Amino acid sequence: MATILLIDDNDTIRDGLAHTVKKMGHTPITASSGHAGIEAFKAKRADFVITDLKMEGGTGVEVLRSISALDGDVPIMIITGFGTVETAVEAMKLGAFDFLTKPIQPEVVRLKVERAIELCAARRGRKKADAMTDYLRAEADGKFPELVGTGDKMQVVRRTVEKVAASDTTVFVAGESGTGKELIARAIHRLSRRANGPFIKVNCGALTETLLESELFGHEKGAFTGAIKQKLGRFELADGGTLFLDEVGDVPPAMQVKLLRALQEQEFERVGGEAPIKVDVRVVSATNKDLEAEVAASRFRQDLFFRLHVLPVKLPPLRERREDIPLLCNHFVAKLAPKTNARVRAIGDAALGRIMAYHWPGNVRELENAIEQSLVFAEGEEITPAALPQFLQGGAEEDRLDVPRELSLPEILDDLERQLILKAYAKAGRVKTETARLLGIKTSALYYKLEKYGIE
Repeated sequence: MATILLIDDNDTIRDGLAHTVKKMGHTPITASSGHAGIEAFKAKRADFVITDLKMEGGTGVEVLRSISALDGDVPIMIITGFGTVETAVEAMKLGAFDFLTKPIQPEVVRLKVERAIELCAARRGRKKADAMTDYLRAEADGKFPELVGTGDKMQVVRRTVEKVAASDTTVFVAGESGTGKELIARAIHRLSRRANGPFIKVNCGALTETLLESELFGHEKGAFTGAIKQKLGRFELADGGTLFLDEVGDVPPAMQVKLLRALQEQEFERVGGEAPIKVDVRVVSATNKDLEAEVAASRFRQDLFFRLHVLPVKLPPLRERREDIPLLCNHFVAKLAPKTNARVRAIGDAALGRIMAYHWPGNVRELENAIEQSLVFAEGEEITPAALPQFLQGGAEEDRLDVPRELSLPEILDDLERQLILKAYAKAGRVKTETARLLGIKTSALYYKLEKYGIE
């Protein structure tokens, strides 16, 4: 979790902030003056700073200037005793990320701390991504041009790919849709002794049983209506190379028997043929299904599963490797901008923050599509939130929130939170556990908020 520096000469406010931060699971560091706070930051860099504006022993302005000079990526929030718009504007002009008004409400602190940590992650992620540009270019000529990402989970994938590529055994790639299973198959082929041979792909889920058999094993002229000439199958075309069976979990039961024999014997007959054809093919298969569950449900042959699942490679979903998102964004901008919008050079911090906060159910493929759409609508050299797809901007009209501008800031935040809870409550069919899941909070916290806002 994050380390948060709290600077205030009022013991009650400082201790209250520290208590709230601890309850959120973060680590507080406290200082009773501006100068002490600056020294504390030098001793241990914090992820976020909250400082009072007016203090003895160094003002909030001095804290802003000194800490920003030490680390410009750290969000700094000002505490002010005045809840006017003019005070807020002045605080922002000084370089503050946001402001808190006295008396301080714990719920407001929690919300703003979460926003600040997201911003800090986006800023640092972008800086890391920018610093990795040369690495990516060099990597294009290296072992893994297909695999973008430097996080721990992708490093494990790289090491696994390198090991299995050295073998000639069947490989099974598992992962959700959009995680890049075909890229893994191509990397394995390119790093194997078969690199100079063909890489042949067949999507087993896109064909009927009859067509799949013909695609895999080929057919003789006259084998069936429409077979006007002999056709070589994918197994035959992949001889000496690699055959990639995508969505192998969708192979029909009858075809599973024939596929098993081809894998075991490296031999098959074309449809309508009688002469056996011997091949030397390495098979890499992939699916987004849980094949063990399919076996348990008798929808997939156990012996075929064992034949395919010799060397497994597991691809993590994008939500489990968020540290790679800024790097992937840079990669897609560099890849897509020349043909889509050559003016764009990067993604702005605000847009990257929204991208980082999204859960990406469609994984890397969905992210690439979102970046391509953003490039089309971007108007300057950076992708801004306005250019992002609608699902990253708050959704359709019915999902937007009304901001009551006549209220004070704490009242506005309370009203927005109430609106969000009501929308989630309705979407969940008034089931509290599902409402809490949609909001990303504990059920106990939801009960508190329902009571707070008088929601029946």
